[in-house]
Amino acid sequence: MKEAGEKTTDQSRKLSDAVRDVKNAFADRDDVVVDMREAHRMRLDLLAAELAPVFADVPVDMDNFDFVVSSGLQPRLWIDAVSHVAMGRDRRTYRFLRDTRIGRVVLAESTDMKPVADQVTRYVAERIVERQKMMEGGVEPAFAGLTRADVSEAEPPLRSKTRSKAWSAFLSGLGLVAAGALVGLVVSVILLWDRIVAMVLNVRP
Repeated sequence: MKEAGEKTTDQSRKLSDAVRDVKNAFADRDDVVVDMREAHRMRLDLLAAELAPVFADVPVDMDNFDFVVSSGLQPRLWIDAVSHVAMGRDRRTYRFLRDTRIGRVVLAESTDMKPVADQVTRYVAERIVERQKMMEGGVEPAFAGLTRADVSEAEPPLRSKTRSKAWSAFLSGLGLVAAGALVGLVVSVILLWDRIVAMVLNVRP
C-alpha cells in the first residue's frame, strides 16, 4: 500500500510539473506575440507621427481617409478603406499595401520610413486630385494648352475648311448625278436605236 501511494504521489507531481511547464510555454509565447504586436504598433505610431503634417493638411470635408493605427494581432496604419501600412515579418520592413479588384498590390516596401512616407503622401495627394476632378466634372478643353484668344483665332480657318469640304462633297454628288443621267441616256439611245431610225424615216417626205 505504501509503495502504491508513493507511486501515485510521484505521478501527480510529474503531471503538475508538466502542466506548469505547458503554462509557462504558453505565457512565453504570449509574451512574444505581445512583444511583436507592441513593436509593430510602435513603428507604425512613428510613421503616423511622421505623416501627421500631411494628415492635418487634408481638407476637412474629405471623410474617406482614416489615418488611424488599428489594434489587433497585426496592427495597421489605415490610410483609407482600401490601403494601409503594415510591418513585414522581420518587424522592420514597412509595407504600404492597397486592395484592388485583382488582389493586393504593394505600393511601397522599405526598411526606411521616409520612402514609404513619401509614397503615402503621394497617394493621399492623388486621391485629393481625383476628388477635385470628380467635383469639377472631369471636363477638359478640346484645345488643350490654348487660350480663348487662340481658339477664337483658330475658328475661322476651321469654318472655311468645313465649308470648302461641304462644297466639294456637293459638287462631287452633282457630278455623279449628271454622269449617271448621261450614261442612262446613252444606254436608252442604244436600246431604242432601231425605233428612233424608223421614226426618222417615217417622218421624212
